[in-house]
Amino acid sequence: MLKNSICLLILIFVSCAKQDPEETISNISGYWEIEKVITAEGIEKQYNFSQMVDFFEVKDKKGIRKKVQPQLNGNFITTKDSESFIITIENDSIWMHYKTPLSQWKEALLSAKNDQMIIQNEAGNRYFYKPYTKIEL
Repeated sequence: MLKNSICLLILIFVSCAKQDPEETISNISGYWEIEKVITAEGIEKQYNFSQMVDFFEVKDKKGIRKKVQPQLNGNFITTKDSESFIITIENDSIWMHYKTPLSQWKEALLSAKNDQMIIQNEAGNRYFYKPYTKIEL
């Protein structure tokens, strides 16, 4: 009986904690740096420092993702790496569909809040992002 009650409480908590897809999508735009990756096998890799940052911009469920390199003066050098994507919501899951002349793939947007974004690729690897903060010297 106690075990069933605990399971029910956990289910209610998880259901109530689910973020609204539209709110999640509104939190994507910005500069994000990879904090860690957890592979499908459960192996965790920390990223203490990266020279590149991912810039996301989303408008009307259409987006762009670019690699940028932060500079000490606060500006960014933009690389030629740029990928367009379209966002769909399928069964309460948010998908980012990418298509380039050479390939197409999709990633699941698991969470996007002010302080963290989590994206899972088709291989099951989860990428944990934190907002980029300018390096102060």
